[in-house]
Amino acid sequence: MAYISNLLFDFAPHVHYIAFILLLLAGFNFPISEDIIFIISASIAATIIPEHTFKIAAGCVLGAYSSDIISYCLGRFGMKFILQHKKLARFYPLDKIQKIEYYYQSHGAKTLFFGRFIPFGVRNVIFLTAGLARMKIYKFMLVDLLALSITSTILFTIGYTLGSNYEIIFPYLNRYKLIIFSLFLLTVLSIVIYKKRKQ
Repeated sequence: MAYISNLLFDFAPHVHYIAFILLLLAGFNFPISEDIIFIISASIAATIIPEHTFKIAAGCVLGAYSSDIISYCLGRFGMKFILQHKKLARFYPLDKIQKIEYYYQSHGAKTLFFGRFIPFGVRNVIFLTAGLARMKIYKFMLVDLLALSITSTILFTIGYTLGSNYEIIFPYLNRYKLIIFSLFLLTVLSIVIYKKRKQ
C-alpha cells in the first residue's frame, strides 16, 4: 500500500493519469487495490488540488471500468491461452473461477453486481468468469457500470471527506466489505433454498 500511496502523492498534479494506469494494470491481475487508489486519489483532490477533483474522479472511474472490461475480455478470449501457459495460469485461482462460474450459471447478473462489493481480491475473478461464462458484453458493461457507480461514489466520498486523515479508514474497510460479502452469501443461500423448496 505504501508504494501506491507514495506514487500517487509524488505525482499529485498528474494523479488522474497515474490512477487510471494503475487501475488498468489491475485488470491484468496485478496486485493493485482499486479501493486504496480511489481513497488516496480523493484525498489528494481534497487536500492538494481541489480544482482537479472532477478530473481525478473521472480518471479513477474510467480506469476501474476499463480494468473490468479487460478482465472480462481475458476471460472470454484469452483464458485458453492463459491455461496453456503455466507461468500465467498460476496468477489465476482456477478453483475460485470454477466456483464463480457455477454462480453465473445459476444467478447471472446478480453474481456480477454483488461480486463487485466482495473483498479479498475476488473482484477480478468475478469479471474474468463473466467472460468465461460468455455473459453478453452489453449486459456485463451495464450491470458493472451500475455497481461501479455505487462503489466508486462511496470510496471517493470517503477519501475526499477524510482528506489527509484517509488512512484511518483502512482498518475498517475490510469490515465494511466483509458485511457486504456476508449479505451477498446470505442472499444467494436464500435464493437457493427458496428454489429447492419450490421444486
